[in-house]
Amino acid sequence: MSESDRPSPETLAMAAALRRNENTTNSSSEVQEHEKRQTFRRLVDPGILRPNSKEAALASLKTLVTIAENLLREPDNPKYQQFKSTNDLIKRRLVETKGALEYAIELGFRPQVKALQSYYVFNPRCMENLRVGAAILKEAIDLEIEKQGRMKRSKAEEKAAAAAAAQNIKLAFLDDRKTKALRDERERSIREARKSDTQAGDVTMIDEGSPSGVVMSGVGYTLGSSHPEE
Repeated sequence: MSESDRPSPETLAMAAALRRNENTTNSSSEVQEHEKRQTFRRLVDPGILRPNSKEAALASLKTLVTIAENLLREPDNPKYQQFKSTNDLIKRRLVETKGALEYAIELGFRPQVKALQSYYVFNPRCMENLRVGAAILKEAIDLEIEKQGRMKRSKAEEKAAAAAAAQNIKLAFLDDRKTKALRDERERSIREARKSDTQAGDVTMIDEGSPSGVVMSGVGYTLGSSHPEE
């Protein structure tokens, strides 16, 4: 490379400065997005999850993510650029649920009055907030559903274990009753056998030398004598 083709020191310095600025800008953007994510995460927990019931909190998160995703998908659709705070669903899931309306405001919705009606209207300059906030909502919903699933499985396993334990106790009780019945039957048989042996031992033995086969008690007579022997 000839001397004329080489960039001048000024050009090299400018290129280096541009790279530094680009790196600084990228780093600054990453820091800002990280801070936004942390802000939205805090708005979810403890903001929404802790002060409300699990069912109400999850319903609010799903409503918020629906609003955000609709607007991200169709940013020019006026229907998705605002919501009425007096709407029954919005009132129940965003206004009455603690922390939910604050999340909507952080997404970029601002209160306005139109024709004496209270609305929350999206500020187009907050599109980046909307994108980050929607991602955090989906993340939080997935985690909460997974957590509730684990709890349900745990309860089901505990219930099954309790039922199995109760069945084992019942079977053990029945086995004990059966064993006792068999033991009682065996002892009764032994007692009856012993009783039979005792009765057999009390029977008078037959005299095999007696003509009649019966031993007679009393005074005896001799043949040809009319009087008993003295």
